[in-house]
Amino acid sequence: MEQDKHQTAARHFQQAYELQMKGRLDEAIQFYKLSIDIYPTAEAYTFLGWTYSFLGRLDDAIEHCYKAIQVDPEFGNPYNDIGAYLIEKGQWDDAVPWLKRAITARRYASYEFPHLNLGRVYEQKGDWQQAIASYRQALTVNPNYVLAARALKRMQALLN
Repeated sequence: MEQDKHQTAARHFQQAYELQMKGRLDEAIQFYKLSIDIYPTAEAYTFLGWTYSFLGRLDDAIEHCYKAIQVDPEFGNPYNDIGAYLIEKGQWDDAVPWLKRAITARRYASYEFPHLNLGRVYEQKGDWQQAIASYRQALTVNPNYVLAARALKRMQALLN
């Protein structure tokens, strides 16, 4: 029974993701919610939040990231996403602890993202050395991360 619920929820999650990638956001939201109603996961809450962010609903996005953290505090995505949403809201300082928590999360496939976002915060605050260090760390994690490479080059050019 539990396995069936998990599989059904996973199918709804996959359908939601596919709809989201096609820009069919309202439909994606409905399928993420179906997935959560059947079997709540940190991933479903985080991706539902991500979908809300595409609609400019940043407070809803953050709320769903909080729910994701309650389900699985070791999942790194919602920490980075909260940080990114706070950056988008202009709350640069508030973003830092969330980004640092993403970096230390046990379960996260994209550690380069919070490093890049921390670099953005430091750059905005005028702490160019910290920004450079964060962009370098992002590239250490993923040497092919184009956004981090561009940011690092931009910062290095400013210092020369």
